[in-house]
Amino acid sequence: MVAPGSSRRPAAMAVPPVPLLLVLLLLFPVMAAGSGAAPAWDEAGYLLYCPCMGRFGNQAEHFLGALAFARALNRTLAVPPWIEYRHHRPPYTNLHVPYSEHFRLEPLRRYHRVISLEQFMEHLAPRHWPAGRRVAYCFEAAAQRSADKHTCPMKDGNPFGPFWDQFQVDFDKSELFKGISFNPAYKDHWIQRFPPSEHPVLALPGAPAQFPVLEEHRPLQKYMEWSDAMVEKGESYIQSLLLRPYVGIHLRIGSDWKNACNMLKDGTAGPHFMASPQCVGYDRSAAVPLTMDMCLPDLREIKRALKLWVAKIEAKSVYIATDSEPYTTEIQQFFQGKLKVVSLQPEVPQIDLYILGQSDHFIGNCVSSFTAFVKRERDIHGKPSSFFGMDHPPRLRDEF
Repeated sequence: MVAPGSSRRPAAMAVPPVPLLLVLLLLFPVMAAGSGAAPAWDEAGYLLYCPCMGRFGNQAEHFLGALAFARALNRTLAVPPWIEYRHHRPPYTNLHVPYSEHFRLEPLRRYHRVISLEQFMEHLAPRHWPAGRRVAYCFEAAAQRSADKHTCPMKDGNPFGPFWDQFQVDFDKSELFKGISFNPAYKDHWIQRFPPSEHPVLALPGAPAQFPVLEEHRPLQKYMEWSDAMVEKGESYIQSLLLRPYVGIHLRIGSDWKNACNMLKDGTAGPHFMASPQCVGYDRSAAVPLTMDMCLPDLREIKRALKLWVAKIEAKSVYIATDSEPYTTEIQQFFQGKLKVVSLQPEVPQIDLYILGQSDHFIGNCVSSFTAFVKRERDIHGKPSSFFGMDHPPRLRDEF
């Protein structure tokens, strides 16, 4: 202890050994992120895209592919908001819902580096990707749609224009490419063609992914963890409305779906139709036939499948998620009122997804990407699932 008035100086703080310094440097970005500090710029570059194909099920399949693509190129993925189409009710336009409203961002970082697109635009874009230096990247074939045949159609029509307008983004230049695809086999071609030192931000008109999701990317679903708010809402509905065990079913039977499934009747579509590889298998040469019951189950098939699985698990209730008629009355009558039948038809479809994911058995639609989301999540947790028209689907190769 130093006496008062002493001129002796306190000992200088010892310099931590090098290994400790390295640990501190590695931890600093995490601590900064947690403290609300602006994120650091990633010299390895960024990947941006518009989730502009279809509704949530399709966007989720593309998201998994985009996440894998970002990791393959070693670029930070700027996670875009989900696009919800609210043209039949207020605000009668597209809603852009931040990823974190439905899912937690942090678990994605166990797989690869991510930042929300909102954070990227607020904290990084003003300095590193300012107006006047925003380059769009697209296939030459896509640029053919533009007036001069050399400009990427980044904002042509809906949802493309409104998506970028929410961030006040206009593009100043276009970089066209051909002879490569988003397949993992082209990883080195992308890195050589667009090194981050010269192309720090790859902004694409659509997801750098295939539809349906590649079989090897299905396991990435495990990094999509529900947000605390979604878990709270979903569990509250389950506890207040349903009795366990319960069967969850997804009925995709709207008029637009009927038109699509008619392609099976006239031979326009084969076994690989939209998300059907999830049940017929990804190998085209070995794919099982895709039937109308699998694509568009009628009330007879719905009752048959329900009777089977309600008996097998001794279910006390059924939860129905649908884009159309839920057949609630018909199903209640079929089970002579001995089963509780619930259909919320919530404004936020993710509520349906959560409740279906938590069911004791799930029956889905083979061709639907909405069903595919539930099936992937359940596979991860070892929960049983089947499809209308297919009571015992084959196990896929991805081995969750």
